[in-house]
Amino acid sequence: MELKPTKTLSGFIELQPVQQRCFDYCATRMQNVLKTAGFTHLDLPAIERAEVLTDKDNWDEIETQMFLFQKGDTKMGLRYDGTVGLSRYVAGNLNNLTFPFRAYQFARNYRGERPQRGRYREFYQMDLDIMGIDSLSENYDAEIVATLAKAYESISEFIGPINIRVGNRRFWNAMFDNLGLDKEQSRAAFILIDKKDKISDFYDGLVETIGKAAATEINKVFSDGYKAFKGKSKELDAAIKEMDSFIVLLNSMGIKNAKIDLGIMRGHAYYTGIVFEFFLDKYPELGAIGGGGRYEDLASKFSKTKIIGVGAAVGFSRLMVALLDEGKINLSTFENPIRAAVLVMGQDQVPYAMKALAKLRDKNIVAVPYLDVNKKFKNQIEFADKINADYSLIIGDSEREAGVLTVKDMKSGEQQTLKLADAIKLLKLR
Repeated sequence: MELKPTKTLSGFIELQPVQQRCFDYCATRMQNVLKTAGFTHLDLPAIERAEVLTDKDNWDEIETQMFLFQKGDTKMGLRYDGTVGLSRYVAGNLNNLTFPFRAYQFARNYRGERPQRGRYREFYQMDLDIMGIDSLSENYDAEIVATLAKAYESISEFIGPINIRVGNRRFWNAMFDNLGLDKEQSRAAFILIDKKDKISDFYDGLVETIGKAAATEINKVFSDGYKAFKGKSKELDAAIKEMDSFIVLLNSMGIKNAKIDLGIMRGHAYYTGIVFEFFLDKYPELGAIGGGGRYEDLASKFSKTKIIGVGAAVGFSRLMVALLDEGKINLSTFENPIRAAVLVMGQDQVPYAMKALAKLRDKNIVAVPYLDVNKKFKNQIEFADKINADYSLIIGDSEREAGVLTVKDMKSGEQQTLKLADAIKLLKLR
């Protein structure tokens, strides 16, 4: 019989056990920060109606970016991020939620695009959002940034320190208006600014697109700083004041590693105000590891109610897999999760061993039994060694009859005979 392939499909991720333990640990730490900040965990469906995921009627145009399929008369697709599902959920539960409503998601998402390094077809993403009806204080923008910063700090021992760069779409809208750019010119300038650090001919591109005079003014934003444009217009003054106040507010929340960088634009057209991205100090080559911003009317296709929000997304798989694959995380903490291997010498010892195992687990001691009871002691002790157990609890006829355990330290090789209660005290020590 021909064997079937064991390799995963391109763009899908499988981790080794020690990597998975690190991945799960970091995910839990970050989620605990969000829960402490009062964010409700939402676990929304991975499959949505196609009409929810896209406004386009021609499937051929979006097949390369989304997984779409049809069952009967219903066209469906796999979610590609958390925003669309959240917008549908909030719009459908307006009377059941208290606003401002804060929620987070930690879920697999799917994109049908061509896989490449750092871009997967299946990946975990962490989303957090605060949403309001008709209005939402810009103070919440700072809270989103500060909360996500604390979440990253909770795993700093693995990823190192982060820094935050803050942009402002209102500033650029005011700038384009002040320069007299039309809608098409503004859009072209927006795209160039968004790619500024990735292209060598940024200024030349601006000149070609919007003319030398306007290009020179935009270039001054990066050479002279945004404060050089005070007094140019009321709209620019308001945007400048907003950015200054935002940094002051972040400082008051204990976030000292944020700075204004008007090259941060974020690609999505729905952002309307403050935008931000997070970077790793030690690994800048990874680029942005998370980001977000303020959006308005994102749920307009689901409800006539105006829903305003600020949110952020963490490319969790992209971040963790890059660091794990390149060996940049010390996994020694996760190599030894088993505290005790329970080795059972013969079928008669199984009931006694199971009682001992239950009491160990009741005390939150990670314990694994070896229940091939007819195997030789050599095989059993080798198993305990291979799973990196700290101790082996050996149960034979004499241990069962005396109501004790033989406890072997797998590192030193020392053995002692203990009552179960005393063995538990030993195993609880670290």
